[in-house]
Amino acid sequence: MTTTITAFERSPDRGNGLARDMRVRWALEEAGQPYEVRLLSFKTMKEPAHLAIQPFGQIPTYEDGDLTLFESGAIVLHIAERHAGLLPGEAKARARAIMWMFAALNTLEPPIFDRSLVRILDRDKPWYEERLKGLDDIIRKRLKGLSSHLGDADWLDGAFSAGDLLMVTVLRRLQGSGMLEEKPNLAVYVARAEARPAYQRAFEAQLAVFTASSSG
Repeated sequence: MTTTITAFERSPDRGNGLARDMRVRWALEEAGQPYEVRLLSFKTMKEPAHLAIQPFGQIPTYEDGDLTLFESGAIVLHIAERHAGLLPGEAKARARAIMWMFAALNTLEPPIFDRSLVRILDRDKPWYEERLKGLDDIIRKRLKGLSSHLGDADWLDGAFSAGDLLMVTVLRRLQGSGMLEEKPNLAVYVARAEARPAYQRAFEAQLAVFTASSSG
């Protein structure tokens, strides 16, 4: 059976590759695996059929035969463990790649995503500027550590891995903020990942959904 993932019928990111189904699409493209996409409206995401497989009413989900998963990081890890190209074969290198997957989602993503929400939802709040500055300070400290580790290497730990895939999808949310440009090696790192053919295919597929929904 062909793998099926879920994605926004009308993505709030306007096709910019920030919705989390992008991570799953990219992983499947890197692994050379075909997949189908079931598009969901915000209303459908909160209905019993979807809540039965994603109790929080979010996307993406992943269905392959009798296996159903949610949480983009868990899905990417599952894909990486089943198919070559996203995790090293050597045990210690494999453990480090998984470590970087967790670092992307647990250390980098929370303040970066919070920053996006604050800028969208809280601009009229009296504490907006203070909150934004606090988040920016945290993000800059974490980018400093990441930049120092990366140095002039192409990827986080040897060859490209699922750790890089998740890290880049997190860092892309900072594009336009100026913070990536403060660490030129991180900006180049993101651009290097975006140039990968698998990334390009995934991005174009997600953008096509937004373009179709906007013209419909």
